[in-house]
Amino acid sequence: MQCPYCQHEETKVNDKRDAEGVTRRRRECLKCEKRFTTYEHVEMNLNVIKKDGNREKFDREKLKRGIFRSFEKRSLKTEEIDDVVNEIEAKIYRNSKDEEIATSKIGEIVMDKLKKVDKVAYIRFASVYREFADIEDFKQELKNLTTNGK
Repeated sequence: MQCPYCQHEETKVNDKRDAEGVTRRRRECLKCEKRFTTYEHVEMNLNVIKKDGNREKFDREKLKRGIFRSFEKRSLKTEEIDDVVNEIEAKIYRNSKDEEIATSKIGEIVMDKLKKVDKVAYIRFASVYREFADIEDFKQELKNLTTNGK
């Protein structure tokens, strides 16, 4: 593994954790002694069925960008958000049938997880995913969130 800071080829693994199909390794460069984290996950051929019926290859980075936007200016650390993304991705793969999954199913999986982690991030994601048209849509979603207590 090459160090992202000095490009030295030798690093050591200080910590390794496996969770939800993702291996997280905390590494240290043997030259500059800086630390960094790597993630290893199984890549599967998964197609996403869009609302208009088109299909495209599942893009982890696209999922990650959407989730990161939901957490902007929130108190979660980048590493914690990465863990959320990893858990969501693992659940998406578990819920996909025949190597395909609808965007609506992905959206529901994401919203279910965000609702448990951070309600503000959940509302932000829901506003884009559910295409809120006006303030009434926000009010209804907030009402659902507070009355259900979930």
